Amino acid sequence: MSEDDVRAQLTTPLASPAFPRGPYRFTDREYLNITYRTDPDALNALIPAPLKVVDPLVRFEVMRMPDVTGLGDYTESGQVALVEYDGEPGEFTLGMYVDHLGAITSGREYSGYPKKFGKPTLSVDSDTLVGTLDYGSIQVALATMGYKHRVLDEAEARAELTAPTYMLKLLPGYDRKPRICELVRSQITDLTIKGAWTGPARLHLVPHALAPLADLPVLEIVSASHILTDLTLGPVSVVHDYLEGDR
Repeated sequence: MSEDDVRAQLTTPLASPAFPRGPYRFTDREYLNITYRTDPDALNALIPAPLKVVDPLVRFEVMRMPDVTGLGDYTESGQVALVEYDGEPGEFTLGMYVDHLGAITSGREYSGYPKKFGKPTLSVDSDTLVGTLDYGSIQVALATMGYKHRVLDEAEARAELTAPTYMLKLLPGYDRKPRICELVRSQITDLTIKGAWTGPARLHLVPHALAPLADLPVLEIVSASHILTDLTLGPVSVVHDYLEGDR
């Protein structure tokens, strides 16, 4: 393999890459989102400058993805914080737990999504939409919502899913000092809302040393949504380079 061939590769192993090239198209991607108010000091301790917390709101989400081009079928769960960057509302991805290796590696290497392995589920239990997250054998999150109680305005659902999303992309060098240390931005623009609902919701988080969702306690449920979509993930761009002064 020539050096040009090596440079053309996306990831390793060379004979069988961990994930294929995007963009990734999601068909029937289903969300359970619960937005809640949390402790402002705890949240501010996790938000990197230059992002700012205006209101201490966090969204717990479970996403069922049965049909993803190149990746197949998987489920994902995590937390995002509602933030501002340069006066524009957006969200910062705090942590994501995924049951699929290709989705973990592609998300981290491509975009800086903070993904690690977990076992989320999204299902209907009689009249209740239920989202769970297990880390190892321990359930660390249980979210419930009344199933399709009321139609959610499509514009509200679209705004929830198309806000700018920020991640930290961190890659250490061989001296264990940062080689890449960037705040990056992505935004979904190619989106079809196939259905959106809201209803009463509750969220229970269990303290865990390695899946610390409960470090941002649930003080008040603000809103809940159940949304069915088709979408394509947007590209990622760098908005802040933490190493710029060191280059």
